[in-house]
Amino acid sequence: MFTGIIECTGVISRIQKDESNVHFTIESPISKDVKIDQSVAHDGVCLTVVECDNRSHRVTAIQETMDKTNLGEWQEGDIINLERCMVMGGRLDGHIVQGHVDTAAICESIKDADGSWVYTFKYSDEFDGLVISKGSIAINGTSLTVVNPKKGRFSVAIIPYTYEHTKFKQLKVGQRVNVEFDILGKYILKNLHLQQKK
Repeated sequence: MFTGIIECTGVISRIQKDESNVHFTIESPISKDVKIDQSVAHDGVCLTVVECDNRSHRVTAIQETMDKTNLGEWQEGDIINLERCMVMGGRLDGHIVQGHVDTAAICESIKDADGSWVYTFKYSDEFDGLVISKGSIAINGTSLTVVNPKKGRFSVAIIPYTYEHTKFKQLKVGQRVNVEFDILGKYILKNLHLQQKK
């Protein structure tokens, strides 16, 4: 379980394919503090640490994860957002993020908003029921607030701190991002569907 508050960014130093699995080695400031079997969100994808040392840690993604996220587009040298799992009893500064990516979206536009930035994303409109104005959403693991949602599209506003301390400053139009919708919204939508079937 995560909060969507990015701790730091890391650099992908090595990518190794092993049949249908892919191993990623990440160099980061938190690598020295993680342990084997711990969960870490990598661009919003919950992955288990399988090796670690003072400079880097290694995680493995299975085929389903590769198919559902943008991990297949990662390259050595890429920067990614990192967050360790939340500590119970601490403040929940973002929102509840599971690290279970629902879909990938495409960055459609980036607009300078005189001190902040507005990013607009295009995604499959089958998820429109999970996107509401001022609702929570996680983009590459970053907890954000939805603005101006439309059919198959939504925007988020990025303040300077978030811009500087996440990979948003590297994001370009046309790139895919990992999207996780609010878990509370998913439960509500599921319940509504069940009620309609009665």
